[in-house]
Amino acid sequence: MADGDGAAASRNITEHSASGGEKGLPRRGKSSSGRTLNTAQIPLVASHPEVYEPCDDSFALVDALLSDKAQLLALQPRLCMEVGCGSGYVITSLAIMLRQLASGTQYLATDINKHAAETTQATLEAHGVHADVMVTDIVSGLEKRLAGMVDVVVINPPYVPTPEEEIGCKGIASSWAGGLYGRQVINRILPAVREILSERGWLYMVTLEDNDPLDICHLMSEMGYASRVVLKRCTEEESLFVLKFWRDPHTATNVSPKSPKSESWLSHLPFKSLWHKGS
Repeated sequence: MADGDGAAASRNITEHSASGGEKGLPRRGKSSSGRTLNTAQIPLVASHPEVYEPCDDSFALVDALLSDKAQLLALQPRLCMEVGCGSGYVITSLAIMLRQLASGTQYLATDINKHAAETTQATLEAHGVHADVMVTDIVSGLEKRLAGMVDVVVINPPYVPTPEEEIGCKGIASSWAGGLYGRQVINRILPAVREILSERGWLYMVTLEDNDPLDICHLMSEMGYASRVVLKRCTEEESLFVLKFWRDPHTATNVSPKSPKSESWLSHLPFKSLWHKGS
């Protein structure tokens, strides 16, 4: 399947500057960015003091999905899933983007935080869209039922580098605490997602520069996935990258050797990782 009208935007790494106060969240600053009618509307997004609100990283993920909207519609996914749904802003936005597919697409969202699951449900209902929302750790308990069935997975993971003991904390801390290099939860998510993605499945994930995105791409390549950067966004606090992964049997021979951390990881991504016909 060809990229179509969205290929030009996907080929280039899109940079935006955004700013905003942190509201006490570690390196996940709140943004006042306005959204379009193709996404969830911020005034209708439910909130809870123990649930992560839509911020720069949430907006970056949704904007990346918007840039791939034509491809997503052409894919005609049967099942879309968000792991770590938080306020429900992302899964609701995805359902709105793909609303023209009508009942042909089902949506599922999970979060380890029960307040997040309740908040997501309220956000979905406020926008008139539906998803099944479950309280679980990543996809725990769903692996067998979802094996090879999910066509689109979207994740804004806990990517903030934190002390290891903060991982698994209850409440809002679970949305950002990523442990060493912000990778400990991400490293658990990747193999779990590999098991549930369909053969034609796509994974969209937010990463921080501190997470070593090139290494993440190499880990996924070892699992048989090609990758590209859909969007880059720099804020006052962090450099965010939205990565896209898809199955490709030729990936292993097309990924360059891992580069030293001192060098720019982006400069070592092969052209294929930035744009690939058919994804």
